[in-house]
Amino acid sequence: MTATVLVLVETINEYLPIIESNDFHVILAPTPAERAEAIKAHGSQIKAVLTRGPLGLYAEEIAALPLLEIICVIGAGYEHVDLQAASNRGIVVTNGAGVNAPSVADHAMALLLALVRGIPQTDAAVRRSEWPKVMRPSLGGKQLGILGLGAVGLEIAKRASLGFGMEVSYHNRQPRDDVDYTYCATAVELARTSDFLILATPGGASTRHLIDRHALDALGPNGYLVNIGRGSVVVTADLVAALEQRRIGGAALDVFDDEPKVPDALKTLSNTVLTSHVAGLSPEAAHDTVQRVADNLVEYFAGRPVLTPVALPPPTK
Repeated sequence: MTATVLVLVETINEYLPIIESNDFHVILAPTPAERAEAIKAHGSQIKAVLTRGPLGLYAEEIAALPLLEIICVIGAGYEHVDLQAASNRGIVVTNGAGVNAPSVADHAMALLLALVRGIPQTDAAVRRSEWPKVMRPSLGGKQLGILGLGAVGLEIAKRASLGFGMEVSYHNRQPRDDVDYTYCATAVELARTSDFLILATPGGASTRHLIDRHALDALGPNGYLVNIGRGSVVVTADLVAALEQRRIGGAALDVFDDEPKVPDALKTLSNTVLTSHVAGLSPEAAHDTVQRVADNLVEYFAGRPVLTPVALPPPTK
């Protein structure tokens, strides 16, 4: 029997035939209004939901989907999926950890280059018929700190070390024994050792506000911050103050606390580069992430183990 999949993600329409070709029926609901209407109108037939971390799937929505068996998350993060509610119902959760890592790493390095070399500011000046000559730091041989050395962090480290000859340090919950990069025990220690600090960790309670005033002061006035992880990893008010007071050199951000809302202070500062949570978006990444979802759905409904399960808490009921 064909299973109905509710798709909440707004950027993959071109690749939905990958799912449909595997005999799944797709209901597309990318806006909040469409999402609520789809759950109300079709909740009794939906067996799978496709979402992403910031969009999530909440306990009350899970409760309104009595046939729901599997939640598939595009990308690594699943911070707004109610894992406890899923566990209580025996619902399987999968993610796409690592699938879009090359695209995210490319964007991280692009943001770092644009920020450190002042590309947006110089571009704007030339368009105003100005011809500025401003000294900007180079990347070669500098110290790069990576907060979160998962699939994305590893891809960033590879680009930084092999492409730019940078020395790489990192902070994880635990040191890795399969890399030669330098481990730092805390985020503050990592910031202190870094010329450039890239945040590549998922969101959620365990990483919330890891980067606060102490970490930013450790990074210092010649240090630069790039965030392609989650906005929740940074205390935004502390970051704005550090940028305004030039206690750090600058920040390039692809993620924010309350997307798509971006604080006006970040928009008006001259030492920021801002993009709209697009690091993981590329034709290659979109195809591969949707293919991973399709593969997980096929495996699950065939009665086989899914490829990329998310660990769930014990049921509370």
